[in-house]
Amino acid sequence: MKRLTWQQYALEIAKVASLRSEDPYMQVGACALDYDNRVIGVAYNGLAQGKEVNEAFWEDRDARRPFMIHAEANLLSLFERNKCKILACTLLPCSSCATLIASHGIKQVIYRENYNRDEAAKEIFKFYNIDLIQLL
Repeated sequence: MKRLTWQQYALEIAKVASLRSEDPYMQVGACALDYDNRVIGVAYNGLAQGKEVNEAFWEDRDARRPFMIHAEANLLSLFERNKCKILACTLLPCSSCATLIASHGIKQVIYRENYNRDEAAKEIFKFYNIDLIQLL
């Protein structure tokens, strides 16, 4: 049996984390590894901790979108700048999350799926010399 690479390992953990998301349209998970390849954070997209909403909230994706906290933003709140070597996310980060990732000094982002609404993230990663790798 072939052993998972660290990138694959982090992406699989991110995939499991995505299962915690309440969003019926898009469940996104993220995982961060430090320079010793230890997990330093796992997160998913959703509402702020403790926020309760009724079922109708989830029915209109566009109406709820401004209130959703992205998996990457939740993840970056868990550790200090320059502590993360690899950030893995089940979905290509949006441009806003890409700038947050750059501000944290992260040099490698692994993702599984493209998100066609925001291709600017790829340019942001390129601008900041962040290695962006898609693993299918």
